[in-house]
Amino acid sequence: MEQNTSLTRKVIIFQLQDEEYAVSVQQVGAIERVLPITRVPQTADFVKGVINLRGVVTPVIDLRVRFGMEETEYSESTRIIIINLENMEVGLIVDAANDVLDITEEAIEPAPEVIGTVDVDYIEGVVKMEDRLFILLDLEKVLSVDHMKELQGIERS
Repeated sequence: MEQNTSLTRKVIIFQLQDEEYAVSVQQVGAIERVLPITRVPQTADFVKGVINLRGVVTPVIDLRVRFGMEETEYSESTRIIIINLENMEVGLIVDAANDVLDITEEAIEPAPEVIGTVDVDYIEGVVKMEDRLFILLDLEKVLSVDHMKELQGIERS
């Protein structure tokens, strides 16, 4: 039987609290250690500020705060995942970036009505692989149009 490669997608697995989340590799530009963050006044509480990433001013958001989780100190394993969304780069602060995996479309199940702390609107689905469960995020919904406009304002200031 021929294998259809269009039915798999590469995802980056990252951690927030004790949960594992996945985002499509196609949206990820880089994974960085935490860099010095310059605070920007009068932004949403989850917008931590901006970083200078190889000469590009990049807004950074803390996904823990965005999802209503308790904020924690950054550690050795804390990472900033640089994502490309709507022609701009945004950094997402996560507890750790663990793996890059290939998942099949069949492994993606629709999101249950309620999943702990994450609003179901952000979730594209739940991925079951062996004994692991990942929440597949829809980054366009994690960062709504209003947030993107706010972040673009930061990027240009």
